[in-house]
Amino acid sequence: MYTRQALRALGVGPDTLTEAQRKQFDELGFFIVENVLTHSQCQVMRDEFERIHAVENEGGGHEVHVEPGARRISNIFNKTEVFDACLWIPEILAASAYLLGEIKVHGANVRDPVKGYGHQDLHVDVPKKFDDDWWVVNSMIMFDDMTLDNGPTRVVPGSHRWAPINVPYVNIGDWEPAPLSPEDEARVPVDLSAPYPGEVLVEAPAGSAIICNSSMWHAGTLKKTDNPRRMLHLTYTRRDLPQQLLQLDYLTKELYDRMSPEKRYLMEIEPPKSGDGILRQPKKDHKGWWN
Repeated sequence: MYTRQALRALGVGPDTLTEAQRKQFDELGFFIVENVLTHSQCQVMRDEFERIHAVENEGGGHEVHVEPGARRISNIFNKTEVFDACLWIPEILAASAYLLGEIKVHGANVRDPVKGYGHQDLHVDVPKKFDDDWWVVNSMIMFDDMTLDNGPTRVVPGSHRWAPINVPYVNIGDWEPAPLSPEDEARVPVDLSAPYPGEVLVEAPAGSAIICNSSMWHAGTLKKTDNPRRMLHLTYTRRDLPQQLLQLDYLTKELYDRMSPEKRYLMEIEPPKSGDGILRQPKKDHKGWWN
């Protein structure tokens, strides 16, 4: 199995992304697709988030990260099948493969910031070792509208081409920062929490997906209302990089059984086979030099 084969089986191909979407992704570092979920799907997913969070409460998200000031749940696909449709949104899969090549699920966390919280310093999610060393595609799948009042994400268009800043320690891996060029140094703000020239506050309706290169400078903003802003942060990464949540560590029989071979491959939930790790041709009887 390989990515192109898996995506083909899921109906994802070269024409899934429009030329305009690829151009925005290349030049801006993000694009928005509306109506990836129906209104009824959004309602079911909102209800399921509330059900699970009522059980987990302040421990919600503990498998990855408990966040003061936000309601979270993680390891969602082993807890319920309700969010499965988010995994196979064609534009997210196509954008991830377009940017990264061979892909797998990286992480999936549903998050709703609390009023008075949510403001973040500018950051990138992952480092890069050279200019087009892309590690992760992050998609924000909206179950509620994202408005200017309920903590919209702020992004700096085109900044995925700049040097990485403020990389979360947990995502650094074996990366070591290189000295900044004078041009990059001039771009880094003194105050990472302040508005940045040219930043955009992203608004998006429920049912839409904001698909981002995770090397783009971005941050959360203050949530000013009590209105929920529930969204799924779904990330795909390269197959040579580790998952945020190692799916095999949490794998349930129910999840495994409801996934096709292609979906198991993309989730990386096939138990490892015995062997020495060296790729070999399948064994067959050898009868002579011509066989």
